Amino acid sequence: MNCVLEGNAVKAFGKAIHSLSRIGDELCLDPMSKGLALRSVNSAHSAYACFLFSPMFFQKYNLGPEQGSETVQCKLLMKSILPLFRCLASIERNVERCQIQINTPNDRVKIQFFCRHGITKTHNLCFQVSEALQAVFASHLCPNVLKAPARLLGEMVMHFPVSQEEITLSITPLRVSLRNYFEGANDHMKTMYTEMSLHPDEFDYFQIGVESDITFCLKELRGLLSFAESHCLPVSVHFGAAGKPVCFSVEDMILEATVVLSTLIDSESRGSSQPGETLTVAPRTPTRCADVVPESPGEADWRKAAVPAGMELVASSQGSPITNSPALLLLLHHLSEPHYQERANSTPASSICSLLFRAMTPESGEGLRVLACCSDEEEAEEEDVMMMRRSPTL
Repeated sequence: MNCVLEGNAVKAFGKAIHSLSRIGDELCLDPMSKGLALRSVNSAHSAYACFLFSPMFFQKYNLGPEQGSETVQCKLLMKSILPLFRCLASIERNVERCQIQINTPNDRVKIQFFCRHGITKTHNLCFQVSEALQAVFASHLCPNVLKAPARLLGEMVMHFPVSQEEITLSITPLRVSLRNYFEGANDHMKTMYTEMSLHPDEFDYFQIGVESDITFCLKELRGLLSFAESHCLPVSVHFGAAGKPVCFSVEDMILEATVVLSTLIDSESRGSSQPGETLTVAPRTPTRCADVVPESPGEADWRKAAVPAGMELVASSQGSPITNSPALLLLLHHLSEPHYQERANSTPASSICSLLFRAMTPESGEGLRVLACCSDEEEAEEEDVMMMRRSPTL
C-alpha cells in the first residue's frame, strides 16, 4: 500500500490518530479498496473507534499490484506512531507532503515527511499482522437518534472536569440532559454535581422512540468531538435503552468516523447519579447551658414563667442562649433572686452563664446584683483594696 497526503490532509490524519489514542494502546491500519481505515479498541473491549479515509482524501492512493484483492491489516503500537504527529501546529507550518507505505516482506510501515527547505524525515515502524477489527452494532435499529453540531456538544462537555470518567445522557420528549456520574461516591463534600439540559429544538435532528438514561465513558468521546469541531462536522448519536451500546458518528464526502461505547446496565445507572436522593443533611442540635447543667422541676417551671412569649432565644456558637435587648432586663431581674445565685455558685457552667449576662448588662444599671461569683483569692484582693482606700493618707 502506498498513499500520499498533502496540505491540510496531513493535519487531519494526525488529528484522527490523536482521537484514537484516547481509545486504546494499539492502532490498526487496514487498507481497503474503499479507503484506508484506522481502528482502535481498548483492552476491555468496551470502546471501539474507526476512521475511514476515502481514496479522494489522498493525493495518491494505491493498494499495490502484488496484493490484489487481499489486504494486510497492520497493528502498530500507539506510543510509536503518536509522537510522529504529536505537534500538529508544527506539521501544519513545516510539512508539505506525507507518504505512507506498507512493506509486507519487511513488516515495516514507512512514514516520510517532506518538509520545507528540502528536509525529509523518514520513520520505519514495525508492525504485526492482525485480524480486521469491526464492531457488531446496527445503528439503524436504534430507537433514539440525535444530530447536532459538534460545537454544541463540545460546549456541553467542556463543563465537566478532565478527571470526569463517566457521564449520563437522558432523553425525554421535552429535553436532553447531560450530568456527571459517580459510582459509590461517599465523600459528597468533595463531589461537584453538574447537569445541563437542552431543548429538542437545539438539535438538527431529534428522534425519540423510548425514554432512557445511558451512562458511558467521557474520555473516549472527547477525541471525536475535538476532531469533528475542528472540521465543523455534525455529530450523530444513536442509542437505545441502558445497557446497549451508544454510537457517535461523523460523516463527510471524504471521511467517516465512528465511536461505539458500551453503557452501564439500568440497575447501575440509577442511584449514585442522582444527588438529591443520596445527600441527606441531618439537623445539628445546639448545646446550651440548660443542656449542660441539670435542673430541677421547680427551676423548669420558673424558666417557663420567667421567659416572656415575645422573647427570642438564639443558640450561640459557645452553647449559651442569647436574648434580645428588651427582654434581657426582665430576665436579669429574675436571675438576681437568691435561689438562682446559689445555683450559680455551685456549678462552673452556671458561672459561665453569669459572666455572659454580666457582660451584657448596661453599666448604668445600679439595682442589678453581680451574678458572677468571685473566688477566695479575688475576695481577699478586693478587701485589701477597700482597706487601702479607707485608711488615712500619711
